[in-house]
Amino acid sequence: MLEEVVANRYVTPLREGGSLPGIVEADDLGTYVMKFTGAGQGRKTLVAEVVCGQLARRLGLRVPELVTIQLDPVIGLSEPDQEVQELLKASGGLNLGMDFLPGSLGFDPLAYAVDPKEAGRVVWFDAVINNVDRSWRNPNMLVWHGDLWIIDHGATMIWHHNWPGARASAAKPYDASDHALAPFAPDIAAAAAELAPLVTRELLEQVAADVPDEWLADEPGFTSADEVRAAYVEALLPRAATIHERITLGPRVERRPQQPPGWLAERLAPRPHAAEPHAPEKDGTT
Repeated sequence: MLEEVVANRYVTPLREGGSLPGIVEADDLGTYVMKFTGAGQGRKTLVAEVVCGQLARRLGLRVPELVTIQLDPVIGLSEPDQEVQELLKASGGLNLGMDFLPGSLGFDPLAYAVDPKEAGRVVWFDAVINNVDRSWRNPNMLVWHGDLWIIDHGATMIWHHNWPGARASAAKPYDASDHALAPFAPDIAAAAAELAPLVTRELLEQVAADVPDEWLADEPGFTSADEVRAAYVEALLPRAATIHERITLGPRVERRPQQPPGWLAERLAPRPHAAEPHAPEKDGTT
């Protein structure tokens, strides 16, 4: 279960994303990027963030820690933007937060080289969750303290928008030709050999259990939140086992772009340990 905190100060909106997330401070003294239940994409975006983010963390990929955040809309009364005010009013109750990484920079392939092993792990993971939102146009990756972090998994698992067709949708291949890490010769085979055996039914059940009941309530075709959780498990389990056989990378880009200014390359340069992502957590807790 995700830790629950209470928002006590709304700091500022983040206008880079379509869902208009915001930075908040919470009663645990933490600072979080909050994603709202009242946003246009709906609660399934938050469900996808939890399922995919928690799965990635358990596989050793770098994802900011997730929490649930209780929001009283009154904390945003001083916000002058009417759009933000309406979003806060529509999102009273339980929302999603991810740890804010101060000083992080958006991933730039001109400035940050990714080794084939790490690139393969990210591409393989994105294939499992069918992430269509990690292209060179919108990488949804950050560089923090010299390490690569992956964020924003709301536009994944498209099958959960149409559960009757989920089995067929989850069996489809994954085209990674446009992936932000495709130019780095991702080692898909090595990633699959390492990570696929870790994606067990037990692991997926632990991940699905982190989704709050209220975000799964009243799902058409299901009688309980646990039935919905089981549907995520049944979709992801077979896909993780075989998706590496159906990943398309397209023509490899042999010519790298012009290098960035030296100051930027130095700031983004990976630290010596960056090629070794965090080890998987043993007990399934965050």
